[in-house]
Amino acid sequence: MTTLPLPAQAPAGPRPADAGAGALSVWPATTAELPHGQLLVGGVPLTEIAEGHGTPVYVLDEAEVRERCRTYRTAFPGAEIHYAAKAFLCRALAHWVEEEGLGLDVCSAGELELAVTAGFPPERILLHGNAKSPHDLATALRLGVGRIVIDSPAEIARIAAAVGTGGRQKVMVRVTPGISAGGHRKIRTGSDDQKFGLSVRDGHAQHAIARVLGQPRLELTGIHCHLGSQITDVKPYLLAVRRLVGLLARVRDAHGVTLPELDLGGGHGIAYRPGEPALDLTALARRVRAELAASCAAAGLPVPRLVVEPGRAVVGPAGVAVYRVLAVKRTPGRTFVAVDGGMSDNPRPALYGVRYAPRLVGRGSATGPERVTVVGRHCEAGDILAEDVPLPADTRPGDLLALPVAGAYHLSMASPYNLVGRPPVVAVRDGRARLLVRRETLADLRARDVGL
Repeated sequence: MTTLPLPAQAPAGPRPADAGAGALSVWPATTAELPHGQLLVGGVPLTEIAEGHGTPVYVLDEAEVRERCRTYRTAFPGAEIHYAAKAFLCRALAHWVEEEGLGLDVCSAGELELAVTAGFPPERILLHGNAKSPHDLATALRLGVGRIVIDSPAEIARIAAAVGTGGRQKVMVRVTPGISAGGHRKIRTGSDDQKFGLSVRDGHAQHAIARVLGQPRLELTGIHCHLGSQITDVKPYLLAVRRLVGLLARVRDAHGVTLPELDLGGGHGIAYRPGEPALDLTALARRVRAELAASCAAAGLPVPRLVVEPGRAVVGPAGVAVYRVLAVKRTPGRTFVAVDGGMSDNPRPALYGVRYAPRLVGRGSATGPERVTVVGRHCEAGDILAEDVPLPADTRPGDLLALPVAGAYHLSMASPYNLVGRPPVVAVRDGRARLLVRRETLADLRARDVGL
């Protein structure tokens, strides 16, 4: 645990969308650069974390997470903000989110149980999932989850039957408004041709809503949609508001029911490299609230309570991954810098073609930059962490590389591929570091293998 004095730093929290393309613009706001290549996050040298906890290691800036939670609450006054746990969840993070006044949305009994056993109020949790298992639903009902988001017609009777005589469960219906938005085709979820939700266009959403309203054990509180991920333009959200308010009006006209909630999901895009676009949260909040008020006025509806579900935008920029260089290989076409992690701790480049901006930390370099490809240690040609990026030409085995914007969908999507254990998570704040999630060991992996 370090007690180094903190250098002068900018306040934690999301930088404005026009913060510029500076080298540290995508790093946590507490990041400070010292002489000889030393980099501090939350007042803690990354070299110290690497020495104390080994590599690869995830570093999570608590102040950045908390400030991003506050920014959402400020931008959307009166709305419910639910952190999307699928981006990353551990007990400490659940505690931070709860303390900052956010709710939580989860996608499984595992995420739900972890949050509740960490002390998160179950009534402030939403359960999502396009194919919820009986165990998922039973756990949600047993723990008293706030709302269950219905994603298919089969869930309606299943949930109602599980509630039991005399009980009542709050639910929402997830709809697809026919809007294609998101940074990659695999993360666009608002169109009609994917597995999530019920289509407004073909009437399946309206039919499901009518069925839910006919179930005395279910209380329909509103409708839900999620357009996709890595959306950097406000316009798709405005179109979604107009279409969903139209659906609310049709529900009122057909059933005489005014639903009190509208959940717009999340998917707010962030920059992974300096100069990349990011969603302007202030503009999003202002224009969504204005569009919602105008659309409801035109439809003769009261303005419903807005629900927003950021995940990546809260935790992504708060994380840094630190690796150690194992080998440097020069070929006629490329220079490869191989590190001690890879697709087992970050499969996103292989899945979605995500690009990062790693940098050398822990020592200075007098040499100029060289374009290299940072690759992992796994037996896959696609195990690439960062392609065609500048690093000092004298990068060598033993060096440390740090990868910013590593807080979302790294550990949550990690695997023990090649039986390489998953990295630990270390939180930093005010010059101190503490372990949140320990490294997965060979003993952990052996314990699961009971086949002899």
